[in-house]
Amino acid sequence: MSYNASGAERALSAGSGEDASVDPSSSTFFSGDYKKNDDLKQMLDSSKDQLKLEAMKRIVGMVAKGKDASDLFPAVVKNVVSKNSEVKKLVFVYLMRYAEEQQDLALLSISTFQRALKDPNQLIRASALRVLSSIRVPIISPIMMIAIKDSVQDMSPYVRKTAANAIPKLYSLDPELKDELVQVIEKLLADKTTLVAGSVVTAFEEVCPDRIDLIHKNYRKLCNLLVDVDEWGQVMIISMLTRYARTQFADPNKDGTNGDGTAERPFYDDEAEHSDASEDKEESAAAKVYMMDPDHRLLLRNTKPLLQSRNAAVVMAVVQLYYHCAPSSELINVVRPMVRLLRSHREVQSVVLSNVATMAQKYKNYFEPHLKSFYVRSNDPTHVRLLKLEILTSLATESSISTILREFQTYVTSSDKEFAAATIQAIGRCATRISEVTDPCLTGLVNLMSKKDETVVGESVVVIKRLLQLEPKNHADIIKHMAKLVNTIVVPMARASILWLIGEYSELVPKIAPDVLRNMAKTFVGEDDIVKLQILNLATKLMITNHKQTHVLAQYVFNLAKYDASYDIRDRARLLRAMIFPAEKGAGLAKYAKKVFLASKPAPMPESSYKDRDSLQLGSLSLMINQKASGYRELPPFPDAPPDPSVRNVVEPVTWTAGTKKKKPVKAGKAEKEKAFYSDDDESESTEGPDGSSAEEAEDSGAEEKDEDDEDEESTEEESSESDSDEELEETEKSESSEEESESESDSSESDSSEASSDEEPQTKKTPTKATPPKATPPKETKPAPAKKGAKKEENLLDLLDFGGEDSGTSQVIPNAAAMLVPRTADARQAASESRPAAVAASSIFGLDSVVSGQHVVAEQEYEFLNRITGGGLVAAYRFPRTACLHSPRMVAVEVRLTNQGSEEVKAIKLTGSKLPSGVQLASFNEIALLAPNGSSMQTIGLNLNDSTQPVNLEVCTAERQFAVTLKAPVGELVAPKPLQETAFNEAQAKLRGMNETSSAATLRNPLQGQEFAKAVVRIVNLIQVPSSESQTFKFSGQTVSGQSAVLVACKVNANQVQLTVNCDKLVIGSMLAKELKEALERL
Repeated sequence: MSYNASGAERALSAGSGEDASVDPSSSTFFSGDYKKNDDLKQMLDSSKDQLKLEAMKRIVGMVAKGKDASDLFPAVVKNVVSKNSEVKKLVFVYLMRYAEEQQDLALLSISTFQRALKDPNQLIRASALRVLSSIRVPIISPIMMIAIKDSVQDMSPYVRKTAANAIPKLYSLDPELKDELVQVIEKLLADKTTLVAGSVVTAFEEVCPDRIDLIHKNYRKLCNLLVDVDEWGQVMIISMLTRYARTQFADPNKDGTNGDGTAERPFYDDEAEHSDASEDKEESAAAKVYMMDPDHRLLLRNTKPLLQSRNAAVVMAVVQLYYHCAPSSELINVVRPMVRLLRSHREVQSVVLSNVATMAQKYKNYFEPHLKSFYVRSNDPTHVRLLKLEILTSLATESSISTILREFQTYVTSSDKEFAAATIQAIGRCATRISEVTDPCLTGLVNLMSKKDETVVGESVVVIKRLLQLEPKNHADIIKHMAKLVNTIVVPMARASILWLIGEYSELVPKIAPDVLRNMAKTFVGEDDIVKLQILNLATKLMITNHKQTHVLAQYVFNLAKYDASYDIRDRARLLRAMIFPAEKGAGLAKYAKKVFLASKPAPMPESSYKDRDSLQLGSLSLMINQKASGYRELPPFPDAPPDPSVRNVVEPVTWTAGTKKKKPVKAGKAEKEKAFYSDDDESESTEGPDGSSAEEAEDSGAEEKDEDDEDEESTEEESSESDSDEELEETEKSESSEEESESESDSSESDSSEASSDEEPQTKKTPTKATPPKATPPKETKPAPAKKGAKKEENLLDLLDFGGEDSGTSQVIPNAAAMLVPRTADARQAASESRPAAVAASSIFGLDSVVSGQHVVAEQEYEFLNRITGGGLVAAYRFPRTACLHSPRMVAVEVRLTNQGSEEVKAIKLTGSKLPSGVQLASFNEIALLAPNGSSMQTIGLNLNDSTQPVNLEVCTAERQFAVTLKAPVGELVAPKPLQETAFNEAQAKLRGMNETSSAATLRNPLQGQEFAKAVVRIVNLIQVPSSESQTFKFSGQTVSGQSAVLVACKVNANQVQLTVNCDKLVIGSMLAKELKEALERL
C-alpha cells in the first residue's frame, strides 16, 4: 500500500496538490474538477498499471456523470495495448463512447483492435468488436465484416452476442453488405444459446425482416427458448413471432371460431336433433370448424408464463401477441396482468391504459369485473385521469351505470378544469348510449348549470344541447331554463349552443325566443364569431316561424353583420339575407327556406376516440399517438389458406440423413411405429416441437388431439426418411435433363429407401419440394424442368386472378403475371392501331363507356433513372406508352428498357419497391435471369401512384448489387382519356368551379392552327379532344387513372395567346397540370 501511495504522490506532485489516491467508492470519485485532466494524462503515461487503472476509473466516472472527457482520447487510446485486462476493459469502455467522435485517432488503433479479437479473455474480445463497430467510417466495413464472421464462430456466447449486436451497425454503415450479413444471421439463428437469441432476432428485424424462410426451421427452438432469454430479447422475439404467426397461421377468430374446436358443438347438436339432414349441409358445417395449428398453440402456450414477468415491456409484448394472434376466448388471460401493471410508474400506466382503452372497444366484458381498478386516484396526473375516464365510459352498461355515475359525480367537483369538463362529456356519452339514464343525466347536468365554475357550466350546456336533440318536445322546460341563463353564461360555445336550441325549437318557446334575439342584438358587436353565427341563424329561423315580431330585429342584426370585421360573418349574412329577404332575382329561394333551415336533424352520437385504433398494432407508438409513426410496419393480414406447416419440420435431420441412408435397409421388418418412437426421442432431446407427445400438450389438447399428433409424428418420420430421395429429386428438377431422366432418377432414389418406408410413400412423393421454400436462383426460374410445366401454368393463371384486387390503403408490390404480361413493341402497337377503325370502343379496363377518338398520341420521350456509371454498365430508362395496364385498371403502364453496356453478364435483374409510400402499388416484371453484354430487354410494369405527384423510390436489383432509383411520372401521364360530349363537358366544368379551377395564360412562340394545337396538347397530356361549338376554343377531357377523378382542360386561342383553364377536384393535380401544360406550350 505504501508503494502505491508514494507512486501516486509522485505522479501528482506537479498538480494542484490534492490527493488523487482516494478511495474510488468515496464521493470524491465523481468530483468535477477539470484541472485534474493534466494529472490524469500523467497517470495514463505512467508505467504503473495501478496508476493507469486509477486514472481510467476516474475518467469513466467523468463519462458516466456526463462530463466531457474527449480531450483525453489520445492519452487513453495509447493504453489499448496494455497487458492489464482491467485497464484494457476500461479503455474499451471509453473508446466505445468517443470512437465515433475521434475517428482519425481511432483508425490508428485498428490493428490493435484486430489483435484484441484473438485475446484469451472473452470480455476483451467482445469489447474489441464493440469498439470496432462503433467507428463509423465506411472504409473499414470490410474489416468489420471479417471480424463479425470470425466472432460468430467464437466459443463464447457473449462474443457471439456482441457479433449479433454489431450486425445492424455494419448494415447501417454499408447496406451493400446485406447478402453477406444475411448469411451470418442465418448461422446465428441456429445458435441454441439463450444469450444470443435476442440479439440475433434484433439483427434479423433490422436487416432482413421479410426473410421469413430463415425463421421456419428455428421457429420451435425460439418458442422453447423464449422463457430463458433476457427480457429485452423476449420483447424482440415475441414481436417477430407475432408477424410470423400472422403470415403462417390461419385466423383463429375467422367465422366465429376460437381455435379449440368449440365452434363445432352446435353442428353436432344439430346433427343429433336432425339426423336426417343432407350430406351437403354436414360438409359445409364441418368446413367451418377450425383446429389450431400445433405450432400456433406452441407459441401461445410458451408465451403465457411471460405474463408474470416483472418487465412491463415483456407483458405488453405478450398482450399484443394474444390480441392479434390468439382466439378471442383466450384474451381473458391477459386482463389480470394488464391490471397488475396499473400499480407501476405513471409512464407505464399511461401506455397500459391506452391499450386497455383500445381493447375495451371490442372486449369490454373482459374488463368489467375489474371496474374499480380504473377509478381515478387523487394523485393521478391529468393524462392518466382522462384515460381512466375513457375506459370507464366504454365499460358502462345497464348494470354498472349507476356505480359509474356516482363516481362521475365526484369527478365533476375536481379542481382540474380539464378533467371536470371531460367528465361532463363522459356523462353525456353514457346518457346517449344507455337510454335508461338519459333523464337522470339531464337533471344532473341542469343542476350543474348553477355552479360558479364557468368551465363546468359551459360544458354542461353543450352536453345538454346534444341530449335534448334526442327528445326535445319532452324537455321544453329545460330549454326555457337555459334561455334565462343566456345572459349569465360567458363561455362562447355554451352561448352558441343555447341560441341554436332556441332557434331550432322556437315553437316550444314562442314568447321567449324573440326576447332572446332582442338581447343578443344589443351585444352582437362584442360577441365571439361562433356566437354571432348562431345569432344570425336564430334571426333567420325566427323570421320563418314568427315573421311579424322579428322582422325589424332581423334586419337590424343583418345590417350589423354586413359590416362585421370577419369575412365569415359577412358571407353568412349575405347568404341568409338572400333566403329570407328575397329580391326580385332571388325570390325563388325564399319558398325553400323553411325546408333548408328547419329540416329535421339527427341527434349526434358521440363516439370514443379509441374506436378505430384497433387497425394499429397494440403496444406501438402509433397506437399512442393515433397515427402511423416513422418506421411503423403494419401487421400482415392472416392468409386465407395457411402455408404448408411441414416447412418447420426440416430442422436438423437434414445434416445427418445422408450418413444414415445406407443403414436403412438393415432395419427390414421393423414397424413404422417403433421407428417413429425412437426418432421422436432424438427429436425431443434437441427441441420440444409441437408434434411431440409431451404431458403438458396432452392435457391441453385431449386424447383425440394426442392421437392425431401421433399420426402426424408417423407421417413426419416417413417424410424425414425420404429426405435423401427428395434432395435428389430437387437436383433433377434443377437440371436440364428430359422428363424421362428425371422420372428414372426419382424412381431409383425411391427404391433406395423403399424398405424403410411404407406402401403409401410414393403418394407423398408427388410434392417433393413442399418442405423447403424455393430459393431465388436464376437458372431454376428461367429453365424449369419439363415435368413442372402444368404446375407453372396453373401458378400463372392464379397470379392473374390476383391482379384485379384494389387496396389503396397500404403500399405493396404485386407479382407479375409471367408470360401474359410481355409488352408489345412500338411496331406491334402501331400495326394493331392501324388494323382497328379510327373510333374504337374505350378500354374496358378503365371503365369507359364512350368512344375514343383516333387522335391517341403515344409519348415517346424516355427518362433515364439508372446511368451506366452508377449501374456498373447497366442502364435503365422508362417511358409511358399510354396503353391500358394489364395488372390493374388503376395502374399506369410504364415500359422499362434495360440495357447492358458493360463487358460482363448481368444476372438476376429485377425491379422492387421495398419502401413505397402508403397507397402506392407496384406490379413489377419477372426476374430477368441473364442479360448479355450489349443486350437489351424491354419490360412493362404497373404503377398505382394513388393520384400523387411525388416521385417513387424503387430498387433495381441484380445478383451482386442493388441500385436505388427514382421514378417520377409527369402529371400528364397520370390521367387517361375519357370521351365526353360538349354538353356533358360544360355541366362537369360548372360543378368544378372555385378552388377546383386553375387558370393561366401562355404565350406561343409560333402560333398553331386548328388540329395542330389539339395534337400538341394531347402530346403533352393524355387527354382526348371534345367537339367544341366555339371557335378557337379547344376542350379536352379525361380522368385520373388511380382515383378516376374528372380532369377537364379548356384552351382559348387568340393568335399566339392561349388562355388555359383546368378543372379537377384533385387540387394538386389540377394546379400542376396547368403549370406543366403552360410550360410545355411556351416551349413549342
